[in-house]
Amino acid sequence: MTDGLAATDRAQLQPEVGPLTLGPNNRENDAHRAKLDRLWARGRAFLGTDLAIMGGAMTWVSERHLVAAISNAGGFGVIASGSMSPNLLDAEIAATAELTARPFGVNLITMHPQLLELVDVCIARRVGHVVLAGGIPSTLAIQRIRDGKARVLCFAPALVLAKKLIRMGADAIVIEGNEAGGHVGPVSTAVLAQEVLPHLTEVPVFVAGGIGRGEAILSYVEMGASGVQLGTRFVCAHESIAHPRFKRAFIRASARDAVASVQLDARFPVIPVRALVNPATNRFREVQRGLIERFNRGEVTQKEAQLEIEHFWAGALRRAVIDGDVENGSLMAGQSVGLVSSEQSTAEILDELIGQALAAIAGRERRFRGPLQEGSAEARDLGG
Repeated sequence: MTDGLAATDRAQLQPEVGPLTLGPNNRENDAHRAKLDRLWARGRAFLGTDLAIMGGAMTWVSERHLVAAISNAGGFGVIASGSMSPNLLDAEIAATAELTARPFGVNLITMHPQLLELVDVCIARRVGHVVLAGGIPSTLAIQRIRDGKARVLCFAPALVLAKKLIRMGADAIVIEGNEAGGHVGPVSTAVLAQEVLPHLTEVPVFVAGGIGRGEAILSYVEMGASGVQLGTRFVCAHESIAHPRFKRAFIRASARDAVASVQLDARFPVIPVRALVNPATNRFREVQRGLIERFNRGEVTQKEAQLEIEHFWAGALRRAVIDGDVENGSLMAGQSVGLVSSEQSTAEILDELIGQALAAIAGRERRFRGPLQEGSAEARDLGG
């Protein structure tokens, strides 16, 4: 792939302590791992994995190689079907199954004109988990998946919709804050988690959006999440087929470079998409401004102007991810892009995340029990 990109792009960070070297001895580390495993036991059981970490479905990126790598490393890879036809999805599932014997899922877009046929492909290929994204799914789609003995995961942007989806038959919910890459809602992950997690216990809930370190994973499972979903963090995995220039853009970027698309006029809605700022981002503003002026002069109808705005980004994601056109393509990225500092293998990324979570558990225990243990000098000084 593109080993060593970060050497010239960003000062290297010191490697995180791996999960097998934390604490004074392996017994202590095993206790920390056991605690983490208890916290996300529901998510692990639901996914059938060692780690309750789902790979976010990123069009053109989350294909057979990255999906299989995530699953082989203990996580849960998810194929991004995007606009695939049923035949293409069938081939992609088969190819992924050749690369891993572990569980993986498929993400389907609810607005796809052949959604039910795509569902049938997943059932025929015995996919165990189907993620429905991009809108509120129909009861028919959910029931079709369940009738095929697969589990259904749905995205919910608010508590009330999460509860509705459960009544419709969803087996699990994903809540994604607007720090995520791609199409985003208006609420941050932290606020959404506080809104949903304390009040939704009927099914497993996975948290997504802006998660790039193990400490954040730990905080959400402690709040009651069954697991998490990460996308941006895996873009620069060695197994990712993203173009070297696309990966380099991620490695160079900071969190503040991942910006949601701007709407200039409420009469011409723009679906917010978070991506790295590039020359195309600026051109999009100018296109909007020009079309608004032409509409005001009566040169185009509102429908014609809206269509031109919507067509601006057509094919832009593929141009960036596959062709490496980072000037004119769409560099969809979450704000956690600022935490991507180098290319790593998928296994190294997951090991690093778990190491960070276990280090956080160990550090907390040291803070709370270490200095003030009964009989210690510090405790005596404080009257203990």
